[in-house]
Amino acid sequence: MAVAASTVSFSVMAGESITATDARRVALVAGGSGLVGAHLLDALLASREYARVYALSRRPLARDNPRLANRIVDFERLATDLKGFVCQDAFCCLGTTLRTAGSQAAFRRVDFDTVIAFARAARAAQAQRLVVVSSVGAAADSNNFYLRVKGETERALESLGFSSLDILQPALLLGLRGDERPLMLAAKFLMPLANPLLRGAREVYRGIPARTVAQAMVGAARSGRRGVYRYTHAGLRALADRGRAVR
Repeated sequence: MAVAASTVSFSVMAGESITATDARRVALVAGGSGLVGAHLLDALLASREYARVYALSRRPLARDNPRLANRIVDFERLATDLKGFVCQDAFCCLGTTLRTAGSQAAFRRVDFDTVIAFARAARAAQAQRLVVVSSVGAAADSNNFYLRVKGETERALESLGFSSLDILQPALLLGLRGDERPLMLAAKFLMPLANPLLRGAREVYRGIPARTVAQAMVGAARSGRRGVYRYTHAGLRALADRGRAVR
């Protein structure tokens, strides 16, 4: 929702307040330490659309920017930790892998429970838009556990009543993590070579740089669309072009 170009006061955490001019907004980010999330913070902080960017994390982020506020939170008690907070746009990059989580139950706690907890807290903070990273192939009725949890998460997010819900569904994320297995590293190396072969209906399975997905998240927030939208490879590329534009 556009705000008239004037001085607007936003309520924020722990009795703080900030003043935004020219209708600049407040962004709430979860997962800023991850592969996509780190690039997302870069993009949000490079944009002048946000007067303040709040990054929620379990541990301090190694960042220093006057418009960035890093809040250490317990994701199991977000409703309490975010009490009194108000934002316009929420961005969720939370997620893990089965290998990192160690079990299906632990994976679900992150990719379903924590994502939904963040979304509910953002909704309570009056966020009108949620932009979330999911996965290509996500389906609540999938036989694949990973894709089934992603699909169940998407379905639960749709029930929360956001005016705008942008669900990004990338395939393999290209970019280096610190704990990659050799097989995954090889896949990321070879994927750009395989991408041109994935055409038509298979284009959705093309690998995509994590930075491009982050830019697409910004592009989704800029789109102004209302309702639920899902974006796969081509849509992500188009959104990234919008997200890269200087504002």
